[in-house]
Parts: sequence; C-alpha cells; structure tokens
Amino acid sequence: MRYFTAVARERNFTRAAETLNIAQPPLSRQIQLLEEELGVTLILRKTRPIRLTDAGRLFYEQALQVLGRVDQMKEATRRVGLNRNPVLSIGFVASTLYGGLPVLVRKLRQNVPDLDIQLLEMLSIQQIPALKEGRIDVGFGRLRHSDPNVVSTVLREERLVAALPLDTPLARDSAPLPLAALAGQKLIVYPKEPRPSYADHVLSLLQDENVRPSDVLDVREIQTALGLVAADSGICIIPSSARQMRSDVRYRVIDSPRAISPVILNHRAGDASRYLALVKQLIRDMYAENPAWLEANNLRAPIGGQQDPDPPER
Repeated sequence: MRYFTAVARERNFTRAAETLNIAQPPLSRQIQLLEEELGVTLILRKTRPIRLTDAGRLFYEQALQVLGRVDQMKEATRRVGLNRNPVLSIGFVASTLYGGLPVLVRKLRQNVPDLDIQLLEMLSIQQIPALKEGRIDVGFGRLRHSDPNVVSTVLREERLVAALPLDTPLARDSAPLPLAALAGQKLIVYPKEPRPSYADHVLSLLQDENVRPSDVLDVREIQTALGLVAADSGICIIPSSARQMRSDVRYRVIDSPRAISPVILNHRAGDASRYLALVKQLIRDMYAENPAWLEANNLRAPIGGQQDPDPPER
C-alpha cells in the first residue's frame, strides 16, 4: 500500500522510487503483484503522467486511511510504552489565529494539562488529506469539500473586509464598501497555490457580482498580501478577524450579504476520540459566552456552531 500510494501521489514511477529509496523495477513489480492480487487494474501506465483507474482512486483513498491509522497506532503504542503524553494535532489556516483558535487552545491546555497539542499551519485543501493520513486530528479551514471520509461543521460565517492602502480615495470613508467599488482596482489574493483555495472564493464572489478588477496579483500568504496593501500595491479582501494583523492599512466591511467566509471544523468520519469531543464542547462553551471577537466579526454566530448546509455533515 505504501508503494502504491507513493506512485499515485507522484504520478510517476521514477519519482516514486526516489522518494521510497528503492529502484524502479522492484517498485513496478510490487504494483503489478498488487493488481494481480486484487484482480483489477489500478494504474493506466501509457499516459504521461500516469493516471489512476476508478478502482485505483478508490484504493488510494482507502489506503491513505489505513496507513494513517497504522501510523497513529504505532505512535500511540510507543507513547504508552514510553509513558509519553497523548498528542492532539490541529491543522489551521492562518486567519483563524485571529478568531477563537488561541482561546480554544488555552482552554484545551487548562482542561488536559498532559495533552501535547501540536499546531500545524496548513491550507484548507491540505487539511483533508492530512486528516485521512492521520497527520492531524482536527482541522480549522475555510474551504467546503465533498469528501465522505471527513466530517465538516460550519462554526460561523465571518464577514469579509477590504484592506485598503492608507491615503487612497476608498480609504477616506469608514462606511461599508460596496463590491462595485472594487471594479477597476488592483486586487491581491492569497494563497497562490494549491488551488482551489480562499483566493478562488474571493474571485468567485466578484465574478458573481460582475465586478472586474484591473489586475489580480496572487501571493502565497495573507501576511504578504497585507504587506503589499500597506505598500500601496493593491487591495485585498480578508476575513474580518484578520484586521488585527496590521494597523498600517484601512479596513472597510464589504457591503454584501454574500461577502462572508465560513470557519469550518473538519475531522475524520467515525472518530470517537474523547479529545475531539472535548474540542467540540469547548467550542460550544466559547460561543455561548458570545465573546467580543465573535460579535464583531461574524454575520451570524450560532451558539455551538452550525451544520454546513452545503454540503451537510458527512
């Protein structure tokens, strides 16, 4: 399975062999033996890059889950044998650091002092395979998905704001900014890759409203985007809570009911971990308190979170 997932990920036998530190012929032979055992073709070898068959795609998805569980089992066993602390790995997009994530982590540490909490910054699209492979246990992202192996819950819908360079015409007013005002402006979006991403969410919003920027600059991360805004290189649309990141730009709330970005909790389907249950309970408690950051940044903030209507919990 490890050999097959390496080939499926690289879409190339030579590169897969290099990552596995083995020669290519024995790797090819192992894949052939696997196909013979299963009685189906998993890989179409005549294409460049190689492609997976429908059976191959199914086997790849299932293999990632199995291998992720195996790695988790090995690590958990080592920890018990070495009397090491349990681990909870949390993946997050950078903008959630300016909402409730820091509060949640503090509450987790208070409730379970011996829990080793690992925080890993990763894009929304990267969190889904990371969950299935067991590299993270919980993800906080902004991108909806349709993978049946990962359960998604929309915690809130966060307002979007325009970050504007100081001393520009649009920055002289503090009223909500109509999307139409962004027509003809230079737009900065992030992340540059991988796609789809939050950048596509912003571009789709403008396209649906028939708003056309004069130019679009793709950058890797929100910090870079806001730095370029401060340098008067364009305008960036960001989640409201991220306004805390820089004080040398002007922020205006986007005047549109569709100008929102979900904050989504992701975890593996069937995960009955007590730590996941604790995360969910702490989030419900946090929302019930209705903190200032929640009221200030969200179009609607249901206590305890809201199930994603499209798609539903799965």
